[in-house]
Amino acid sequence: PGMAQEAAPVLLVVLARLVSSTWHEGSGYYAAESHTNEVYVEEAPPEPALDYRRVPQWCATLNIHRGEATCYSPRGGSYRSSLGTRCELSCARGYRLVGPSAVQCLPSRHWSGMAYCRQIRCHVLPAVLRGSYTCSAGVQMDSRCDYTCLPGYQLEGDRSRICMEDGRWSGTEPICVDMEPPKIRCPDSRERIAEPGKLTAIVYWDPPRVKDSADGIIKRVMLRGPEPGSEFPEGEHVIRYTAHDQAYNRASCKFSIRIQVRRCPVLKPPQNGYLSCTSDGNNYGATCEYLCEGGYERQGTPLRVCQSTQQWTGSQPLCAPMQINTDVNSAASLLDQFHEKRRLLVISAPDPSNRYYKMQISMLQQAACGLDLRHVTTVELVGQPPHEVGRIREHQLSMGIIEELRQFLHLTRSHFNAVLLDKAGADRERYISPVSPDELFVFIDTYLLSEREAARRAQSGDPCE
Repeated sequence: PGMAQEAAPVLLVVLARLVSSTWHEGSGYYAAESHTNEVYVEEAPPEPALDYRRVPQWCATLNIHRGEATCYSPRGGSYRSSLGTRCELSCARGYRLVGPSAVQCLPSRHWSGMAYCRQIRCHVLPAVLRGSYTCSAGVQMDSRCDYTCLPGYQLEGDRSRICMEDGRWSGTEPICVDMEPPKIRCPDSRERIAEPGKLTAIVYWDPPRVKDSADGIIKRVMLRGPEPGSEFPEGEHVIRYTAHDQAYNRASCKFSIRIQVRRCPVLKPPQNGYLSCTSDGNNYGATCEYLCEGGYERQGTPLRVCQSTQQWTGSQPLCAPMQINTDVNSAASLLDQFHEKRRLLVISAPDPSNRYYKMQISMLQQAACGLDLRHVTTVELVGQPPHEVGRIREHQLSMGIIEELRQFLHLTRSHFNAVLLDKAGADRERYISPVSPDELFVFIDTYLLSEREAARRAQSGDPCE
């Protein structure tokens, strides 16, 4: 009663929260009464109040779901809900306390505050471009999320992240980057035989097969070397390709092209002759022509061809000394023996003692090598009938042939004159006085040499020097 009298003038203002008599998860309380959310005045009871010290349960029993309340009562451990009891609140691992960390049982028979345990949750991790992740326990605390990337991509950054007690993920967000080069495969190496008569071959091939293991996009493919369908010379050639993907990773491949030239044994020129060959001289399809030096004529096969079997057709001819037949019926038959073989320098003189004739013959004898080099044969018509003499080297001509030659070439017996015939028998130059070998040779070299003769002269030089 004494306590009631002391408390009678005291007005207690209590802010009460609406508490259900049933359990609400996370609230932390079991409530025996319902209270409104309004402010009210608790008036002094007209009769003597209870003795707070003797009532064992003054506030509702305090329980925290997923947590624990450690209480200290001034009246001892058996009075956990008595007036003045103070409770310290904590949550189990994985939960965070929402509300005050300590409450006290008030005279209003309410606890001084409310608290509950909320599960610790991290935010949902964002999606990973070109990758994914799997988590052991969603977004709860201690959940571990492991990252993986799509094929062709590599993870850069943390491979795993853990939801920590502060509701944050450990580490930083990784990324998936394309660090793998594309796959490229070149065509197989190949060997080709050079075409007939050539030292080259045209080679075609398909472009390389290129694939990117990441997004499948190839930025560009570069070729180092000739394009397909190019003409390749003899030997080995390396073709390289380089491919770049979108991330500028690159990969290369190469293959070789070998061009083989089939060759026949190297031909030897005949004695007193030489060879004129097409292409490279002894490759498949090459043709070699046998030619004889001045004063010699070919006996046997004029041409030989290198076959794919690497053997020559025919057999090697000979260059034999030219046989001059003066026992013929006409001058035409005589000249035919020199057709396309020799040039003729026909010299006419009124008699052997003629000064011009003797001078001319002397100069020609000293230049015999140069005459043979240019395929020139000298024909002499000297004197008057019936003592007229005609000869080619040591071969004597009949009177009938001498007369036909004079008429055919319009050569008079009255004075010295000379005429130069080409290999076709055509009259190319006339002289009424002795011609020096140098003048004669310059004219032949300038106007009468065939391309083949000129090429041989350039190649072998002048053996008479």
